Amino acid sequence: MSDDAAQIPVIVGVGQLNDRPRDPRHGLDPIGLMEAALREADREAGTGWIARLDSLAVVDQLSFRELGDVSAPLAARLGAKPRLCYKSSYPGGDTPILMLNEAARRIAGGEIQVAAVAGGEALRTAAQLAALGAGDDPSAHNPLRQATGRAGPPSLRQRYGLTAPVDVYPLYENAGRAAYGQTLAEAQAESGAIWSRFSEVAAENPGAWIRKPATPEAIVTPSADNRPIAFPYTKLMVANSSVNQGAGFIVASLAAAREAGIPEDRLVYVGAGAAAHEPDDYLKRDRYDRSASMAVSLNRALDVNGVTASDLDFVELYSCFPCVPKMARRLIGWPVEKPATVFGGLTFGGGPIGNYMSHAVVSMVLKLRQSGRKGLLFANGGYATNNHTIVLAREPFPLDVVHRDFDFQAEADAAREPVPELDETYAGPGIIETYTVLYERNGRPKFGVIVGRGPAGQRFLAKVPPANESSIAFLTDGKLEPVGSHGAAAVGPGGDCIWSINDAAIGLGAQPAAGSGTQE
Repeated sequence: MSDDAAQIPVIVGVGQLNDRPRDPRHGLDPIGLMEAALREADREAGTGWIARLDSLAVVDQLSFRELGDVSAPLAARLGAKPRLCYKSSYPGGDTPILMLNEAARRIAGGEIQVAAVAGGEALRTAAQLAALGAGDDPSAHNPLRQATGRAGPPSLRQRYGLTAPVDVYPLYENAGRAAYGQTLAEAQAESGAIWSRFSEVAAENPGAWIRKPATPEAIVTPSADNRPIAFPYTKLMVANSSVNQGAGFIVASLAAAREAGIPEDRLVYVGAGAAAHEPDDYLKRDRYDRSASMAVSLNRALDVNGVTASDLDFVELYSCFPCVPKMARRLIGWPVEKPATVFGGLTFGGGPIGNYMSHAVVSMVLKLRQSGRKGLLFANGGYATNNHTIVLAREPFPLDVVHRDFDFQAEADAAREPVPELDETYAGPGIIETYTVLYERNGRPKFGVIVGRGPAGQRFLAKVPPANESSIAFLTDGKLEPVGSHGAAAVGPGGDCIWSINDAAIGLGAQPAAGSGTQE
């Protein structure tokens, strides 16, 4: 073991913080949040690590875009001179695990000895500052939705309301519910149970943003304080980006950790990772009830590390929206009764855009130091696009395992089914492949969005106008399963494709599956 110690990656220090300034003008920006997090990680590891950094990787931030690439300014603020200094290519939820995996592989390959990963988002402060300048309500400023919009004429996706992640992930939720054979009530009960456990974990975690338990019923039931966002999700079922949070961690070789005198019981070993992604265009994917790349990422991470789900003491299954941990837990056999988070989930722990998983790394390290032997971190980014999984443990992994390539894209591509042709001008009969209903801030339906399939298997988009109350009710009341039901698409006065469901066709929809086994 001593011969390999210079190439065995371990996490030696972790740090995180919440910034809650009374006056947003005194709040920390992303650089300040990252600096504070890494200084805490350095202090926690016994100090002196920042000066030894060979690599500094930064999760791209969204809240203060005018800052650009903050990796070099952060290094200067820290007084560090790393040979590698870079930010992620985008502010995606998978990037902290990607950067952890990169750091571990570089240590295992003998390229570096000490690395740091950090991220920070001050979205709450940014919205408050924008509101001060505009003289209006901070809730009117949504940097995430603004960043996902495009200049110029609206694209097909924008015309049909599929702009931000919160508009797209419900497509997976509704398709998944139908595939699992659940009624709407059963699917919502599962989401509520998972999210309520998240809130309980967050309540016990000093690093979480919202530390107040919520019942399943309060989470899934629309109310004045829990407005519907995109069916079937309410405000308490989606990522909470209105936070100011920073987190970071330091990875070093076992030899460096021992030289610094860090006790064995504070070291957490980094295993192998596995990454794969879906096509960037979410309308050009094979299906919405499962993800080939998610399955490959999770299963291969377990396989290459020689771990089964029963070996895991803790997991962090990414939780921007319920469909993600619901798909992930089925893939690895994680029961709904066990918490699928160590931090508290993106609603209650906090949803700092791409940096949530840095907080999960911090919490996983702290949990493993206290008890347990193994933990799994699963990250998801984009529009259910990018997946990256890694395993941490209290004992070292074989060097050839840690150093292996984490790219399993070819395997995911081979597992993917043929992608249906997207017909942007389709009109005619079809069935609902999946759908959602988007809501105004006052809770009223904005319109329904149908992803349909024509007789030849072609995919198309259509709207359900809010004035068509019976169709909106069919999509949302849970009496029948809309997925698989028949209807017709026709071009409306404004040029959009409008979906209609005649009374006879509604009966062709799948009947709700009673007692279908929510926990499976």
